[in-house]
Amino acid sequence: INSICCIGAGYVGGPTMAVIASKCPDIRVNVVDINKSKIQKWNDNDLNKIPIYEPGLKEIVSKTRDKNLFFSTEIDKAIHESEMIFVAVNTPTKTYGEGKGMAADLTYVENCAKKIAQVSKSNKIVVEKSTLPVRTAEKIKEILTVNANRGVKFEVLSNPEFLAEGTAIQDLFKSDRVLIGSDDTPAGVEASNSLVEIYNRWIPIEKILTTNVWSSELSKLASNAMLAQRISSINSLS
Repeated sequence: INSICCIGAGYVGGPTMAVIASKCPDIRVNVVDINKSKIQKWNDNDLNKIPIYEPGLKEIVSKTRDKNLFFSTEIDKAIHESEMIFVAVNTPTKTYGEGKGMAADLTYVENCAKKIAQVSKSNKIVVEKSTLPVRTAEKIKEILTVNANRGVKFEVLSNPEFLAEGTAIQDLFKSDRVLIGSDDTPAGVEASNSLVEIYNRWIPIEKILTTNVWSSELSKLASNAMLAQRISSINSLS
């Protein structure tokens, strides 16, 4: 993999791509977003103005930005040039329709999938980074397949984040686990191995766990649920 992009310059996409750019100087990393104001802040000469505060983040951005880490609103161009595309857009709670107030709104994820399919002229690896309901990857692959240009194929991976606010950079540098889910096919395994190779630049191989896609999605939700349960329990005790 020589070129990757991340759609979504938020709390997950920005720090994750900055660390990948830092550890993989030979890979071109593009972070794109439709929010012009957010991108302008990522590109501001005053690093105190970048839109996310995490200890250590501005130091990494200062060393990698405009070398192999780039921030822009040119989404089509970034998709076209990249071999691997991370989807790190927001998945807010639905405010209307079935599941209102409870279910995740996948509008941004689905729109991303359509855009990737329409723009791509070559095979791509698409990586779920957002926290999503189980089997969202199947829906993404369906959208990609239906809207794909002739001859273009996609592999969808699940790579959920396990970042804690305030220690995100430390968590990325010294992850206790990296989870990658793929289809159990030769193409799926090959795509998974490509992402494993990126993380293995700085994460020990025994901490990189590979599984099928929906198990990866479920593990992220289970982890979130267990954390919420621990907080709820200790609050009750308090």
